[in-house]
Amino acid sequence: MVFAKVIGSATSTVKHPSLSGWKLLVVRVLSADKKTADGDPVLAVDALGAARGQYVMLTSDGKEARKLIGDEKTPVRWTVMGICD
Repeated sequence: MVFAKVIGSATSTVKHPSLSGWKLLVVRVLSADKKTADGDPVLAVDALGAARGQYVMLTSDGKEARKLIGDEKTPVRWTVMGICD
């Protein structure tokens, strides 16, 4: 689990069929101080409705991503598992 800040959303005209209907967020992973960016932004699937500027908890658990998406061959790595207060 890592903390991240939502910096936007992504729209794609061509994507893997398993991602049809899913909201994709552009998020900036944060370091332990929860303020400093840790690497490049990543795409995360969001089933919770996070908005730009919110802080979220992400997981890179592939098994959980496949279960959420409902497709054993989905290329999803990051999923939002919580929205921080």
